[in-house]
Amino acid sequence: QVQLVESGGGLVQAGDSLRLSCTVSGETFTFYSLGWFRQTPGKEREFVAAIFWAGAVAYYGDSVKGRFTISRDNAMNTVYLQMNSLKPEDTAVYYCAAGFRLGAGQLRTHSSYRSWGQGTQVTVSS
Repeated sequence: QVQLVESGGGLVQAGDSLRLSCTVSGETFTFYSLGWFRQTPGKEREFVAAIFWAGAVAYYGDSVKGRFTISRDNAMNTVYLQMNSLKPEDTAVYYCAAGFRLGAGQLRTHSSYRSWGQGTQVTVSS
C-alpha cells in the first residue's frame, strides 16, 4: 500500500494554468501506474489522465486532451498534472491514484486503483 499527497490546487481564472503534484510514498514508485481523477458534487469520479508504470505512455480523458499533460518523476516519487487553458467546467476536486502494475486497459477505471490521495480543490472562475 502506498500513500499519496496532492498539492497545487487553487482558484484561477479561465484560461490560466495550474500544476498539480502528487507525492507517493510507501513502496516502489516505478511499479505503479498513476492516475488523476476529478469529481464534482453529485457526479461520478471522472477520469482525467493516467501514466503507465512500464514507461511514460500517457492517456487522457476526452474533455482534457490537448490541454492537460501528465508526467512522472521517478527520482522524486511524484506525478504531475499540468493543466493549461483551464475552463470553468474543470472546477472539481482532483484526486491522485496509484495502482500496482495496472495494465493499459485498466487505467481509465477508478475502481482499478487501490490507493488514493485526499484530493485538492481546483476552482476556475469565468
